[in-house]
Amino acid sequence: METKTGAYSKQNTYAYQDTRPKLFTPPYRKLRGYAFDPSLSVKLDTAGVNELTYKVGWEAGLKKGPVGEYLEVMDYDPTMDKWYAPVDLNDPHLLAQDGLPPSESNPKFHQQMVYAVCMTTIQNFEQALGRKVLWSSRLFDQKPETNDAARLAKPKYEEYVQRLRVYPHAFRDANAFYSPTKKALLFGYFAAQPANATILMPNALVFTCLSHDIVAHETAHAILDGMYRHYTEDNNPDMLAFHEAFADIVALFQHFTFPDVLSHQIAKTRGDLASENLLGQLAQEFGSAVGRYGALRDALGSTDPKTGVWQPHVPTGNEYQTTHEPHERGSILVAAMFEAFVNIYKSRTADLLRIASGGTGILPQGQLHPDLVNRLADEAAKTAKHLLGICIRALDYCPPVDLNFGDYLRAMITADVDLISDDSRSYRLAIIDAFRKRGIYPNNIKSLSVESLTYPTPAANSLGPMIAKLTNFLREYRNAVMYLDDRKLIFDTTTSYIAGQYQTHPMIYGLHRRFYEKFEGSADFERLSGFVFDESWEKLGVRNSTAHGGLGPSFSVQSLRLASRVGPNGSRSNQIIISLTQRAGVTITEANDEVTITPFVPNDNNPPKGRNSFEVRGGVNLVFDLDTLKLKYAIGKPLLDTEALLAGKRQLNQKRILEIYRYFQDKHLDSNRFDAYFRMDSHQRLLEPFSFLHASEE
Repeated sequence: METKTGAYSKQNTYAYQDTRPKLFTPPYRKLRGYAFDPSLSVKLDTAGVNELTYKVGWEAGLKKGPVGEYLEVMDYDPTMDKWYAPVDLNDPHLLAQDGLPPSESNPKFHQQMVYAVCMTTIQNFEQALGRKVLWSSRLFDQKPETNDAARLAKPKYEEYVQRLRVYPHAFRDANAFYSPTKKALLFGYFAAQPANATILMPNALVFTCLSHDIVAHETAHAILDGMYRHYTEDNNPDMLAFHEAFADIVALFQHFTFPDVLSHQIAKTRGDLASENLLGQLAQEFGSAVGRYGALRDALGSTDPKTGVWQPHVPTGNEYQTTHEPHERGSILVAAMFEAFVNIYKSRTADLLRIASGGTGILPQGQLHPDLVNRLADEAAKTAKHLLGICIRALDYCPPVDLNFGDYLRAMITADVDLISDDSRSYRLAIIDAFRKRGIYPNNIKSLSVESLTYPTPAANSLGPMIAKLTNFLREYRNAVMYLDDRKLIFDTTTSYIAGQYQTHPMIYGLHRRFYEKFEGSADFERLSGFVFDESWEKLGVRNSTAHGGLGPSFSVQSLRLASRVGPNGSRSNQIIISLTQRAGVTITEANDEVTITPFVPNDNNPPKGRNSFEVRGGVNLVFDLDTLKLKYAIGKPLLDTEALLAGKRQLNQKRILEIYRYFQDKHLDSNRFDAYFRMDSHQRLLEPFSFLHASEE
């Protein structure tokens, strides 16, 4: 019953004051969906846990579609030339019942499902990264400017992309992919052709947009591309394999955020998560629909198509050296991370099992007690959450180009050491051990100890005063963006700090100009970054910088990112990460068993020609601690040979160049076969690498 109080005013009118409790904006929106995919909802064993309620951060301005701050769901089916009516998640009837009920035949539920899973994935990234997720921007070359300031301010125009477009019914095919050119997620649907009709009905329509794993996987691709655009360049065997593996890891560990599913699988496996279970499998329905005997991928094992018996993977130690297909190679990284998870989980639950078994460690026959199941589930969820956080945070400690699995191992260890001083649960050792068992070793280290794998802090040298001035500039940037919630404003502010605010503040130089002023001709900075920064840039194949009036070597500030993180023990880390890249043109000549690398300056009038000429990139991430005003890490792939620099010689990193060249040669031998099979030329593969990559997985 409403209660109102009031009093007569001077005009003899009665003014009412509402004393009802104030209503606050809800913290999240509840939306029903599938934990895995529709196939598990028609099985007695899993039907009760496959339908759950996602808790998605509340968007007050959410429109029909849904269309929100991060996503724009566009439900057009080009196969049928039809637009499906958009779902209105603000409809009172849907708000009252946590959205639409799961349905394979209702396009509006499909829209709800992709929105819920995409937003859940985005939230996990933002929590781990300590900042807002930004999508990859669109790049456009600018016309030549006569004004030096304008040329310096915007050598390349970047267009902000607010929303990632999501197409639940983009095409009729057994595929789904992230499109870097369209800035969109495209999900297909197709008629199932299962190898085993007892698992899935033949010719049943399978919608990839209804698979949590596929949607989370593609969203992770988009977020990773927003951080490192050069990770789509296939320069070594690990580049595309890492993109696939990382997206799988995100999807897998998100399984452990579903309490009912987690408890169900722990009860079913009697706490043994190293045995066959749904938590370690990806895209069960899709895998069966394309004719496989089981899930599309399994981090723990595989089913023998002849016997139908599931067998666990046993690492042999040479998988990394002998496996080259991107998905199979990526599965090595996924298996390593899942093994680390299982071992940490076993360590965390050993005391519970001793108590439950009377000290023997062998559980009695029969079902586990519900209290024990809940405690095991709690430990599994914590372990998965911590590992997922490590995997995501590690991205800031990776080189911006030419990443390999060994680099990622070092990045994970460094990221964890940087935020958490006390590794009481031995997460780092578990990760290292899992990589060692698969023959994954980083380059240029002497042992697999935590100390050796952690990237060193650059020693104090003549760079000190210059780095300090640069850090003061970055502190100003931190103060400018620290409390910004608007993603567009964060993007615009960051862009202005990179390029310079010449229109409104002519004297404020951007980060690009400051690097020139402080480090041009600096031998110390060349050794630190591996970049060409003195007058001999043209002799080493580096382009002239249009941003610097053609008077210096060209390089690119790829990104400027703020990270404000809080560790489990309450420790806080405030950092800024600057990603720089530089490229040089080279021509390879082979004669009489000798290889000659000749630099040349590529430009619009002199592009690389033939198989033996190409551009190679160098890149470095500079990680600054804004509390101590120090450069903590310089992590990269040098364009210059840093050992030669120490000896007083200036030459390109020939070892890296030859590795990339040999890899290109090996790929070229198979290109005609792939072109014929997938009817996609090399230019199309470059523009849509994930469409090609995922199609090749069928």
